Amino acid sequence: MASHMRWGLRQMIRARNTSHFRFPDMTRSSYHSQSFRKVQPQPGTGTTRFSIRHLSIQTQDTPNPRSLKFLPGKSVLGSGTLDFPSPSSAGCSSLARDLFEIEGVKSVFFGPDFITVTKTDEDVEWTDIKRHALEAIAKFFESGDPITIGAVHHESSYSEDDDEVVSMIKELLDTRIRPTVQEDGGDVIYKGFEDGTVKLKLVGSCTGCPSSTVTLRNGIQNMLQFYIPEVDQVEQVEDEVDEINAKVFSALEQKLKE
Repeated sequence: MASHMRWGLRQMIRARNTSHFRFPDMTRSSYHSQSFRKVQPQPGTGTTRFSIRHLSIQTQDTPNPRSLKFLPGKSVLGSGTLDFPSPSSAGCSSLARDLFEIEGVKSVFFGPDFITVTKTDEDVEWTDIKRHALEAIAKFFESGDPITIGAVHHESSYSEDDDEVVSMIKELLDTRIRPTVQEDGGDVIYKGFEDGTVKLKLVGSCTGCPSSTVTLRNGIQNMLQFYIPEVDQVEQVEDEVDEINAKVFSALEQKLKE
């Protein structure tokens, strides 16, 4: 009987229209497009020939005023997401390292087809950061270099040890919630389920977003509770290394202001 009920809930998760669930900070964002012209000399005799290629990169505002989403019109990771909360975490990606070289950049986030750049403070102007980021992204994609090198750890959604409730939570996150959050340059990573509490980590544009708490409670929590009775609440968590990096960065930022 219990198994049959679980099957029914799974069908609801896959089939039910979720338009009545509102994500308060997931507003429709504006797009901006910029084209780059690259001129390359071609080998020949007598004259120099040039080939012209255009790379159009769109920028999209996010609900977080400190984060901007870049869409190069090409695959970035293809699938999954990868978070670079600090320069020390960017060893596997030359593009991430180049973006961290830009003054005012605090963190970088890769999605399937987008790159989110988060600046250090709301008072820092986007003008120079955006221009340098566009140049770095255009240069990288025209180089043909791989987006990452070496072994890269991606967050794994599913495990053979998951019980039925955890499997349903992860399925709902992956099919209903994460795609919506990724549209705005962020992601939600499952970190555990204990005593009715779902633990989630917000990354990308969701990190430090003024509306993230509202989204967590009124959007994600409501949806999980609707489909899965065992869920009592949702809690935002951070990895220990993220907490340490945040404290170090905050201390450095304070010293620079002094």
